[in-house]
Amino acid sequence: MKTGHLGLGVKCIEVVGVVRKLCRACNIDTKGSCLDLITSLKENMKSRQTYDKVFQSIWGASGGWSVILCPHGIVYSIKLNLRAESPRDFADLLLSWKHFPNVCIYDFARGLATRTNLRVPHSLPFQPYEGRLSEPTEDNVKAARDGKLQVSLPWLHERVHCGEENAHPVTGSSEHYVLNDRFHEKNATDPKDILCRIQLVPELKGCLNSQVSEQFFAKMHKSDYFFNNMAPSAHSFLMRSVIHSHNTSTNRALLERQLNSGRRLELLSTITLSALGQVVIYCKKCCS
Repeated sequence: MKTGHLGLGVKCIEVVGVVRKLCRACNIDTKGSCLDLITSLKENMKSRQTYDKVFQSIWGASGGWSVILCPHGIVYSIKLNLRAESPRDFADLLLSWKHFPNVCIYDFARGLATRTNLRVPHSLPFQPYEGRLSEPTEDNVKAARDGKLQVSLPWLHERVHCGEENAHPVTGSSEHYVLNDRFHEKNATDPKDILCRIQLVPELKGCLNSQVSEQFFAKMHKSDYFFNNMAPSAHSFLMRSVIHSHNTSTNRALLERQLNSGRRLELLSTITLSALGQVVIYCKKCCS
């Protein structure tokens, strides 16, 4: 019993030392009890601006990972952030793509659209309407609020031929929108942001999983205990390896599910891909 109490006391002293060290790094008074120090840290991190300053003042802290995934959970891009996450990181990733995606889902749609368009002012990436689904007029905002506005994007289901130079090779459209995910859409303060909601698009409403990135991070956070103990180079290498394994297994499971639902008899080893990396399945005519 005594040994147990002694161990607990040593552990508490270590925790207090860590909290005091954190306060010292953030220029916060280190006097007082552990609870007082934690309360001071909490008060100093209420605003986003202060939080970023405190976050960056801690030695060795980083902004984690920024990733871009498709709705099925395949990771297409990853960036290891040296600073707190911001729309800047996702703008970097999107602008590195050869073909800009037609629809992006983000928790701060206006911030991403503004940041990305400022980076390329001579050829705005998010257009028309600065990434909104409709012109931000009072009538459109009111119609969206009343549930009377629907913006159809038919090229999500069937490729169109617009003939424009920057058209996406899969959809054929040159329009680029950025929408708020369902979890964060009510955080918007600008009334015009209602024009960035997923439910305005019939082709996406009810069938798009806008939380796929959160689900991916929930899965990856299970490995934090060894990722956080690695050197940056080893961390980056292993992270890419783990994500590659995730992509391979997810893609294989998705393809098998699609083949089984269509009652196809093709084997995965016989599947061919198009020039864009899409699966090509040839229909065979049955002879009577």
